[in-house]
Amino acid sequence: MTEAAAELPVPPEQAGVLFGDRLADALRYAELLADAGVRRGLIGPREVPRLWERHLLNCAVLSEVIDRDVSVCDVGSGAGLPGIPLALIRPDLEITLLEPLLRRTMFLEEVVKLLGLDNVSVVRGRAEEMVGNLPPVDVVTARAVAPLDRLAGWGLPLLRPHGEMAVLKGDTAMEELKAARAALSRLGAVGAQVVQVGEGVVEPLATVVRVQVGESPGGVRAATRRAKAARASRNPRNSGSGGRRRR
Repeated sequence: MTEAAAELPVPPEQAGVLFGDRLADALRYAELLADAGVRRGLIGPREVPRLWERHLLNCAVLSEVIDRDVSVCDVGSGAGLPGIPLALIRPDLEITLLEPLLRRTMFLEEVVKLLGLDNVSVVRGRAEEMVGNLPPVDVVTARAVAPLDRLAGWGLPLLRPHGEMAVLKGDTAMEELKAARAALSRLGAVGAQVVQVGEGVVEPLATVVRVQVGESPGGVRAATRRAKAARASRNPRNSGSGGRRRR
């Protein structure tokens, strides 16, 4: 056990309410983050004392804006936030953890297997490489990945028509949204707003930027990439590799 892992606090009362009968799994995940997550550089040791409030609960309340029985892609999943907390409390969701770095995908695969998360798959790759290679999803999530305009360029093309990107942001969410509106429009967005979730669970409330797309998620460029990928799939000799990658 790392020195940081010894600083992991007991789960707060809100964790029991939120995770219910999966609280033991949430605790095991927190322990993995505090131990292997710190040793492998996935999270900083200073984050361990606030893992529950700042990370696990903050991510889990994102479920408030996600419909039942939909597919979700967690872009730049890192240590599994927000994807794994979502999977623990929402077994109705089909979740893909998309992450480009090998050491992180290895950790994610270990967590998924250990916790028995049958509704989760791990894919190694960059979001911009996955357009046309991954099935389109209903919802794209992310947390602390990139500014909103850049994140939308990665995430919106992965959506189904009329899907939604729901990303956790900080105090600058409204400013980011205002600055990104032109870019969002070019990427096929038809609506966007900032909402707060987690009342009675987290303090301060978690801030979520929700972006809805129309018939052409990702805009013209994404449509071109999807068409190119479809042609390549019909001609396997010229197709590139997608999905899981290993070195």
